[in-house]
Amino acid sequence: DEPVFHAPWEGRVWALNSALGALGKWNIDAGRYTMEQLDPALYLQSIYYQRWLYRTENILIAHDMVTRAELDTPPEQRKVEKQGQGQALSVEEIFSRQRQARSARVDMAVGAQFKAGDKVRARNIHPKGHTRLPRYVRGKAGVIDRDHGVFIFPDTNAVFAGKKPQHLYSVRFSAQEIWGPDAASADKVYVDMWDDYLEVS
Repeated sequence: DEPVFHAPWEGRVWALNSALGALGKWNIDAGRYTMEQLDPALYLQSIYYQRWLYRTENILIAHDMVTRAELDTPPEQRKVEKQGQGQALSVEEIFSRQRQARSARVDMAVGAQFKAGDKVRARNIHPKGHTRLPRYVRGKAGVIDRDHGVFIFPDTNAVFAGKKPQHLYSVRFSAQEIWGPDAASADKVYVDMWDDYLEVS
């Protein structure tokens, strides 16, 4: 029975993020990467939608859509310049664009490096940018459970270095492989991983 938003400002932050995202100047991976770059102390002391707000402010500044000085100016003192800003998107247009861009699946014939049942190992890499490769599985051995198909690679997409489409797999790890012999022997952990995250075990 938890409410969707705990305060009205959270709903406004969500709406602002949705409207700005529909402009197509950044993607979901770039948004995640920008949030990951928040100061660790600020990140940890902030609640969920505060992080969204700080992330959105930083993205707007990075794309020259607003300046830090403008954000720091009290609302009643701001001078709004509408010239050159273009036509505002309607609610219907925002939702239409969101529906079109919702999936990261790519309709492209890309060869799979692995198949269900293959023994693999998560590469022990530590990229400096955004990655969806969890640190707790790096270097760990698992088995390909299924192939989800071809998807955008988040590591390059986050920094606008191309979509680099490749196969995304569900990889099954034993809990003991990840956390050691004290973990329950029957427990398994499934992690979605791209080709670039994996090597033959």
